[in-house]
Amino acid sequence: MRERLLLGIDPGMARTGYGLIRQAPDGALHLVEFGVIETEAGETTVTRLLALEAGIEGLLARHRPVSAAVERLFFERNVTTAMSVGQARGVALLTVARHGIAVDEYAPSEIKQAVAGYGGADKRQMQTMVRTLLAMAEVPRPDDAADALAVAICHAHVSRTRERLGVAS
Repeated sequence: MRERLLLGIDPGMARTGYGLIRQAPDGALHLVEFGVIETEAGETTVTRLLALEAGIEGLLARHRPVSAAVERLFFERNVTTAMSVGQARGVALLTVARHGIAVDEYAPSEIKQAVAGYGGADKRQMQTMVRTLLAMAEVPRPDDAADALAVAICHAHVSRTRERLGVAS
């Protein structure tokens, strides 16, 4: 396996978290960059989605990851929230795919299982594991960025296993 740059995305209308990690040939993970793309609450949905697209485009231009992963939408009781997260997910998936970058999706329980070893891990357990796995001095903040790093770590583990088994994603 060669060194790979992987992008994890935790989509949201107000804040979309992103995390870039480098996976060494031996499987070791190294932090590259993390943060959030924020949109203005007072703007129209279209303006906010365009801002999200521009933010992701900027990340892709600066870093050129070989693959990406997005957190899959789970059942949401608040329909308005679910719709806005779904719209943000769509923009993220489309923007990454338009660059010819392979993109996978993982359910929250899959991410928790891959990162913490338990599909029911809580937010604090997840953040502690992200900090540990990426040798960070502190827990990454804000939460959206920490979640995106967890998505990237999950993707690194799953894609490496698939590669070793000769299974396509």
